[in-house]
Amino acid sequence: MKKIFIITLEYPPQIGGIASYVYNFARHLEPEQTVVYAPKMKGDKEFDAVNPWKTYRLRPYWAFIWPHWLRLLWQVRKIVKLEKPELIMVHHALPSGYVAYYLKKTRKIPYQIFLHGTDVEAGTKTKSKTKKLNKICREAQKVVVNSEFTKSKLLARLENLTNVEVFYPCPAEFFFQSAPAEAIKKLKSQLALEGKKVILTVARLVEGKGYPHLIRLLPEILNKIPNIVWLVIGDGPKKKAIMDLVQKYSLQNIVRYLGEVPYQNLPLYYQSADLFVLLTHKDEQSEEGWGTVFLEAGASGLPVVAGRVGGVEEVVANLQTGLLVDIYQDAGVISAVVELLHNEEYAKKMGAAGRERAQKEFNWDNQIRKLDL
Repeated sequence: MKKIFIITLEYPPQIGGIASYVYNFARHLEPEQTVVYAPKMKGDKEFDAVNPWKTYRLRPYWAFIWPHWLRLLWQVRKIVKLEKPELIMVHHALPSGYVAYYLKKTRKIPYQIFLHGTDVEAGTKTKSKTKKLNKICREAQKVVVNSEFTKSKLLARLENLTNVEVFYPCPAEFFFQSAPAEAIKKLKSQLALEGKKVILTVARLVEGKGYPHLIRLLPEILNKIPNIVWLVIGDGPKKKAIMDLVQKYSLQNIVRYLGEVPYQNLPLYYQSADLFVLLTHKDEQSEEGWGTVFLEAGASGLPVVAGRVGGVEEVVANLQTGLLVDIYQDAGVISAVVELLHNEEYAKKMGAAGRERAQKEFNWDNQIRKLDL
């Protein structure tokens, strides 16, 4: 395997789909041949200490020098000189792609660009950005996208790209492992979940995740299933607005907001729940390109209710591993949630199907073979 240098602006202990994707990708490479660049953040030293590959933690942007990403270029040049990578893998095409493009031109190091959906939107907002993204993608050894949906969107906006590869993000192996029964019992006691029907959502508190929609519908769901509890894991800029809605609808006794939870601890929460719900939808700026959390739920044996949008339709097999809904059709959303909480046999069948599909179709080693490393 070539010596690989991964450049990412999202990485654990930060919580999020891209962060977990990059981390799990690195875990499936040869550690002595892998180097990661990631931003400094709280808890990074403890996190990096348990991983066998080398991780550089730096602050990628200058505050008062334009363009801000020149600091990233300056840092990466130093690391490249020390580590001598044979291939650079870049997440966040703009601005990190500029750095990879420069290194290919000056040091002849090939690179692969990884696109996650929202970066396609951001990179094609203007003619100027579209031109730059097109140039970066054309010079890449491969343009790696997370779904057929993202591939279609990219090819519709950039001309004559022939180097695009679909690489499905997969769940970490520990989601398939059973959490200790005592740990589940303790968590249920701490969160007062005994005798409850537990809905779980794991997602950033941002637009497009459907939090306001589910909050608005919860009172009616409660009328049909009075013993519901909703666990919310995540953080983000919409936290205050979402918590205000919880108060508005008097749901303080129903919602257990847990904030960010360490990635390795997530299986415990999935396995303590009865149903995973994330009402993904298109917003003004972006559309969900994938949804690894749905595979994490499946790996944990949980059925899901998901908003029908973008790449989510590739992750969730409708009527098999979960139910896809139009989040603007209130009756359909309520019916899906109530049905899967009422009908335990149906829910278990879907959860088992989700687990089997995650094992067979979304395997890290199989996906990495696509990249010819």
